[in-house]
Amino acid sequence: MKLTGALEKAFNDQVTLELEASIVYRQLSIEMEVQDLPGIAGWFRAQSQEEIVHAEKFIAHMTDRDSSPSIGAIKAPGVKAGSVRDAFEASLAHEVKVSEAIRHLYRLAQEEGDIDALPLLNWFVSEQLEEEATVGEIIGRVRLIGNDGPGLLRLDAELGSRPGADAEA
Repeated sequence: MKLTGALEKAFNDQVTLELEASIVYRQLSIEMEVQDLPGIAGWFRAQSQEEIVHAEKFIAHMTDRDSSPSIGAIKAPGVKAGSVRDAFEASLAHEVKVSEAIRHLYRLAQEEGDIDALPLLNWFVSEQLEEEATVGEIIGRVRLIGNDGPGLLRLDAELGSRPGADAEA
């Protein structure tokens, strides 16, 4: 079953938003590289790649349903992070934005009676819950660490151990 016009547009908007999220995460990675925190920078790089995978999931779903994926305009990320906490708070704000967009897609698919989209959207609802929880936990730890240099370096090492975090920039 082909996506309806409204749902196809919304899926295309989501593809664009996922790619925008990738760019936001890449910029946050750069911000952490500048602060000599390679582990945290790597964590954000890995997150950037994950967002591309998310966009690909929507693209594959659309092409499987004979719809036309299209990437819209992507604005510059406009994020600056003067601190590790700033970086993760920017990350959480963007994840909340993506989560709401996924909920919108879910509600629209229900309104349109498009049960074929629901398995994909269910996966994304779960994924977004996990993403927000993970970033929220990191923010909590950063609050505890404050400006403690050794604490930040331990967090940097820990986040740098994430699979894919050691990939070269």
